[in-house]
Amino acid sequence: MNNVLIERTVDFVKQKLYGAEAGHDWFHIERVWKLSKKIAETETCNLEIVELSALLHDIADPKFHGGDETLALKISREFLEKENVSEEIIDQVLFIIKNISFKNRGEVPENLALELKIVQDADRLDAIGAIGIARTFSFGGFKNNLMYHPDIPPKLNMSKEEYKRNEGTTINHFYEKLLLLKDLMNTKKGKEIAEERHNFMLQFLDQFYKEWNV
Repeated sequence: MNNVLIERTVDFVKQKLYGAEAGHDWFHIERVWKLSKKIAETETCNLEIVELSALLHDIADPKFHGGDETLALKISREFLEKENVSEEIIDQVLFIIKNISFKNRGEVPENLALELKIVQDADRLDAIGAIGIARTFSFGGFKNNLMYHPDIPPKLNMSKEEYKRNEGTTINHFYEKLLLLKDLMNTKKGKEIAEERHNFMLQFLDQFYKEWNV
């Protein structure tokens, strides 16, 4: 395990994401990194690949770069090559970055590496629970989306392109993505953590509708 490389990656990501939208900033990366390490403790995996992938997974989120899904791969490769990381590790990290996203789940190969499953669980865990709720409303405000509209139903089973173009309400996003994540967890630890966070979101929605309907 190269701790110097991890420290340099942390510094690089902090610099690149300075001023980023609050739900996709350094603190999101830090939480996913910590969650990845927590899950990795319960699995037999390559921790260096897990940590590098967690730290770099949102270095250039396509949502903020005109939908470009290649930029994060380019930036990550340039950084890792500069740090003299082996091509084998670079390839595995880039594979995780490319395939971690919820919207890309229909394109992902079968028999995924355990390291990808760990980082994917960690990223999805940060999308649910109290933090997930806060991030969802933060991004909805950033996009100037409606919080809720009783006459606009959620769009279920969207294609990748429909999901990318969707301008629905923030509450609909719970049904279109967040409430689906519990059952998409890969690891035992991820499933355990997801259960509590999922239930918290259900409680929040119950309270939200009570207050909305006065």
